[in-house]
Amino acid sequence: MTCKKNPEPRIVAFRLTNASLITQLADGRTVSVPLAWSWRLSEATPKQRNNFEIMGSGQGVYWPDIDEDISAAGMLCGTPARRPKRATRSRQSKAGSTAKRARVPV
Repeated sequence: MTCKKNPEPRIVAFRLTNASLITQLADGRTVSVPLAWSWRLSEATPKQRNNFEIMGSGQGVYWPDIDEDISAAGMLCGTPARRPKRATRSRQSKAGSTAKRARVPV
């Protein structure tokens, strides 16, 4: 038995609640993901969250005020956005001390 590949999911309607992102797809499915899956949206103001646009022909949703976009495929796959790792203070100190040692003549 073979499975027919589904076409790329397309968003036809989108709404936000205080806790969820809810999309209506062209094929009739409704997909809801927690707002917490996007750290940028979680930290955004209500005004920033409500300033969104559906991208292209429904491939995703974009929030220009916070430069966040979430694809319909990403919502279906269940992939939360990861917060970028920042260098810890000890890593920065080590990098700085290594650079200083490299400059000292031997």
